[in-house]
Amino acid sequence: MSEQHVRIAVIIPAFNEAASIAETIADAASLALDQELVVVNDGSRDATSSIARATGRATVLDLPVNLGIGGAVQTGFRYAARAGHDIVVQFDGDGQHVAAEIERLIAPIRAQQADVVIGSRFVERGSSPGAFRSTRSRRLGIRLLALANWLLAGRWVRDSTSGFRAYNREAVAFLADRYPADYPEPEALVLLGRNGFRLVEVPVVMRERQGGRSSIAGLRSAHYMIKVLLAMLMTALRPAVRR
Repeated sequence: MSEQHVRIAVIIPAFNEAASIAETIADAASLALDQELVVVNDGSRDATSSIARATGRATVLDLPVNLGIGGAVQTGFRYAARAGHDIVVQFDGDGQHVAAEIERLIAPIRAQQADVVIGSRFVERGSSPGAFRSTRSRRLGIRLLALANWLLAGRWVRDSTSGFRAYNREAVAFLADRYPADYPEPEALVLLGRNGFRLVEVPVVMRERQGGRSSIAGLRSAHYMIKVLLAMLMTALRPAVRR
């Protein structure tokens, strides 16, 4: 992939992120990349959309109702596929992701070593695991999801719920029509793995949330874990569609 002609879309799904969206956009816009910032306003009831537009740095797609993170990200994929972007980066609107890590995230795609890259909070960078810390129960739940992903799709991913990801053009075209709606991050890994996409994890630093509220309530919840594991199993039972 030629370095000079790589067009990047940074997809920022946002639901009630008025407290952090301007700073998130400014952070992403600071990179010296050929990129388009695309904020997918997922039916927010606050000023997320108007604040994003006022920055003058992002394309804003307003969904009339709240579709959830899966629908918002899929909207971004469809936009990027039609616009002809070569790489798509999924970047949360809550201020948790660090734009300086995007170049690390897209490097394996540029080198044609991966189709999808997951920014992981739990893969060590040198001797340090990074600045992000989570609760013990959340980390336990993520390990369980990693094991399920290995058993169902043959891919070991330590941070299955990370929403900081990069995709090449083929992966975007595939997911634009098939992105899961219920528990998209872990389900998408099963879907991609079973359809032969190359998945790579790279270590990234993440911050704590800067505002808003999480779109996923509770890896602490046994109820959540049962539902997401069942969703992953159902995804794994579907026949592969990629040739």
